[in-house]
Amino acid sequence: MDKKETNLLDACLLSVIDKHAFDAELSNGHRFVAFLRRKDFGCQHPQAGETVPVEMSPYDMSQGRLVIDQE
Repeated sequence: MDKKETNLLDACLLSVIDKHAFDAELSNGHRFVAFLRRKDFGCQHPQAGETVPVEMSPYDMSQGRLVIDQE
């Protein structure tokens, strides 16, 4: 059984890099690039200034993946 190690954190989106990447910042001041998951490309994209959940690997804190609720 393969198990991924990820952390789910809240991040504020600072700016839009392109339509699938954002500059983001955690509450402790750590800045990184957050990407949309491929399956979320058709969903409504978050805007700069919003706080969204981000999935990050504890091994590479330079990038993260936005978690978009599909309700």
